[in-house]
Amino acid sequence: MVSTVQNMAIDCADAYGLARFWSTATGSPLDPDARPGDRETQVLLPEGPALYFNQVPEPKTVKNRLHLCLRPETSRDQEVEWLLTLGATLVADHRNPDGTGWAVLADPEGNEFCVLRGDSDRAAPAR
Repeated sequence: MVSTVQNMAIDCADAYGLARFWSTATGSPLDPDARPGDRETQVLLPEGPALYFNQVPEPKTVKNRLHLCLRPETSRDQEVEWLLTLGATLVADHRNPDGTGWAVLADPEGNEFCVLRGDSDRAAPAR
């Protein structure tokens, strides 16, 4: 017997608001029934499990044990700058002078995620 991963659940204070951030960040639609004030909603990714947002009363207090890693269609640095304009914050910068590495950001509620190198970054010769 096997199981299929249905969704990745993310506890949060504002399910609809955080889902909107991730919908924009991933270019994927919100559940069509999602409304402001909903205690739970999801972002429907084109492949794989959905991102499921569940409103909980307690705030985030420690580092995530599980996080998302994004591989952008643009360059890593362009994606980091764009995500910062959406409300993300830079947590740790692991980008190297030779163009390798990644950046750790946090969404508006403090959930950490990584931005990896995009295809154009990986195709470029090392500096």
